[in-house]
Amino acid sequence: MPFVKDFKPIALGDTNLFKPIQVGDMQLQHRAILPPLTRMRDANHIPNEWSVEYYDQRSQYPGSFLITQGCFVSAQAGGYDTAPGIWNQDQITEWTKIFKKIHDNKSFVYVQLWSIGRQAYPASLKRDGLRYDSASNGVYMDEEKKADSIKYNLPQHGLTKDEMKQYIADYVQAAKNSLAAGADGVEVHSANGYLLNQFLDPCCNQRTDEYGGSIENRARFPLEVIDAVVEAVGNEKVGVRFSPFGVFGNMVGSADPTIISQYAYIIGELEKRAKEGKRLAYIHLMDESVTNLLLTEGQGEDHSVSVDFIYSIWKGVVIRAGNMALHPEIVKDVVQHDKTLIGYGRYWISNPDIVHRLKDGLSLNEYDRNTFYTMTKEGYTDYPTYEEALKLGWDKK
Repeated sequence: MPFVKDFKPIALGDTNLFKPIQVGDMQLQHRAILPPLTRMRDANHIPNEWSVEYYDQRSQYPGSFLITQGCFVSAQAGGYDTAPGIWNQDQITEWTKIFKKIHDNKSFVYVQLWSIGRQAYPASLKRDGLRYDSASNGVYMDEEKKADSIKYNLPQHGLTKDEMKQYIADYVQAAKNSLAAGADGVEVHSANGYLLNQFLDPCCNQRTDEYGGSIENRARFPLEVIDAVVEAVGNEKVGVRFSPFGVFGNMVGSADPTIISQYAYIIGELEKRAKEGKRLAYIHLMDESVTNLLLTEGQGEDHSVSVDFIYSIWKGVVIRAGNMALHPEIVKDVVQHDKTLIGYGRYWISNPDIVHRLKDGLSLNEYDRNTFYTMTKEGYTDYPTYEEALKLGWDKK
């Protein structure tokens, strides 16, 4: 792959992006972070040797902060065969190797805790004797999922209160497992149309009990999960991810004018807790420039809204992830908010040394989207550093 064409890099070394910052109990040396990037390369939900190399490559710049790909908190939380978990000892053993590599590079790592709910594949769940969970009965993500549900005689199931308690216990145990393996903390995944987001979103939460109906009720289960994880491992070791205007997984996005109220409420509740001495390490937002993970950069942008509303509510650290790599001019502006970090996703895949390139304003390797989810090391650990790319003549292509 050549360098990205028609892109003029800007050196960001003298901007706030390279100003050290305290996040939780970590002292970071810059504000470019690796956000969670699910790559579907983990057979039996166990990270392999490719993952060790992948995270090692991307943590070489000292003082960097990496968030792992989503990790299932339990078998019931899953439904993708090649995504990792962190609920059993075999998984913990492999993650321990990865976290040691990152720490040997003097960098930091959080584990993203994940449950996918109605985005799971019914065939996989049926094979493994698992439920097809979501916030409500029968509110399917799309017609394909509904057809599969019927085919495998596995109707979508709205969680009972006892089942919610079990999920909370699973999140807590997964958080403890993460820290036992050496992680610096955990991120509770409440974004991108997955289970906790399914409770927040009015499109799929049609419950009539205290977990549905009102804005306050829809936020109840995600807050219970966050509170339990904080109680287990400490607020300074916990972050949370939201996608207020995301439509991936058939969430409503900005089409529902009340959705901003939903997120203002839950973020306000987290700020209340912060003022009581339990401030989370950060809140991580998917920017309005990326509303659908399946689309390429520049597609699906929704500039009728902005995640800037968070700054009027939340007074802690904010991570913003979106189409930032190709827009350094936007980064320069966004990081003027003094507690803002920037997530670089797809281009950190193809540029293992992206922090160096951002600092000095160097060209970026283009990525190969065809290898994003393949069970190979190609497109995962074989992207060159800037110096290696020059030797390959990529600057001449």
